[in-house]
Amino acid sequence: MAEKVLMIALSPTMETGTVVRWRKKEGEPVKSGDVICEVETDKATMDYEASNEGTLLKIVLAEGGQAKVGDLIAVLGSPGEDISGLLGAPAQALNPPAPPAILSAPRTQSIPQSGRTRSSPLARKLAEDRGIDLRAVAGSGPGGRIVRRDVEAPSAAPTFEAGPGDEVLPVSGMRKIIAKRLSESMFSAPHYYLTVSVTADELLGMRAKLNEGREKKVALNAILFALAGRALARHPRVNSAWNGETIVRRGSADIGLAVALPDGLVTPVVRDCGRKGILAIDAELADLIARARAGKLAPSEYAGAGFTISNLGSFGIDEFTAIINPPGSAILAVGAARKEPVVESGDGGESIVVRQRMKMTLSCDHRVIDGAVGAAFLRDLADIVENPALGLA
Repeated sequence: MAEKVLMIALSPTMETGTVVRWRKKEGEPVKSGDVICEVETDKATMDYEASNEGTLLKIVLAEGGQAKVGDLIAVLGSPGEDISGLLGAPAQALNPPAPPAILSAPRTQSIPQSGRTRSSPLARKLAEDRGIDLRAVAGSGPGGRIVRRDVEAPSAAPTFEAGPGDEVLPVSGMRKIIAKRLSESMFSAPHYYLTVSVTADELLGMRAKLNEGREKKVALNAILFALAGRALARHPRVNSAWNGETIVRRGSADIGLAVALPDGLVTPVVRDCGRKGILAIDAELADLIARARAGKLAPSEYAGAGFTISNLGSFGIDEFTAIINPPGSAILAVGAARKEPVVESGDGGESIVVRQRMKMTLSCDHRVIDGAVGAAFLRDLADIVENPALGLA
């Protein structure tokens, strides 16, 4: 009997997928476990493996076509079998037309309500008046209910009409997910920020010694991962996650690194950094980053970071703040190390010396991490960065 092949969720946050390439052709036999096509998700390009066997009777979604999770993309069955009853709507209905070149959104719109969107009547009225989709709003009321203050926090995107010379670009699946997740993080997690300036001479000296005679250089991020893992072990409240009615205190330091991609970013995760050495972390990071840039990460390799590091020092950025990457409750923003004059005290009094200084800013979720807790963690991390040998002892 012929069976539908549906678009499935190949990553935890996937809502739509794009067929990049069909690996099987119409009329070819398919076995369970065979890769029938490659699907671009919001984070990577994944292999779609068949769960049944048969003959690929019909490719419904052409290469380059996009479908929602649960939509029909192909049909499997026996050769010569009548599949007209399975096809139903014409194939083009599964691929909505591209948006027009000139964008003009109405000021207000009807807000569809689903069983999962709990909201107060006033919140619904405000959302409709302001053109805000409640599905993109995080609720702060009882049980996650959306209330007035949640709708007042975000504002609807302004209507904008492209003009001559403007280029209108479609929003990719990755960009949509990034916008949604970071908006939810910013609106639902009350952020606060702590900044310290550390002397990085010992840190950079350690890296230089590690790299002596090495063809492949150890990345600074690998050392930061190892040091942060030790600091998180000393401050478990920072390595925790808000979970509605509970707070989950994590048992290992799973640290993610924000990696820039052409159309967004992804956060590959190194697990259990508190118990791994620098070289082991460096090898994992190098492999994860390479596969992230090639779009080949599995969902388990970029999901679930308890702590994240974003390092823009290589871009010459001195200091910045970062948005927390859920489900973590903190993210560390690392700037460039620069030579600066520093006043130091010694037996002979005070003197001015030149040191490599680096700023680190910790973004914290106040629901989980109180100010004193975040400050104590950042102070200890700064001490470890300034004396990495002691921190790794």
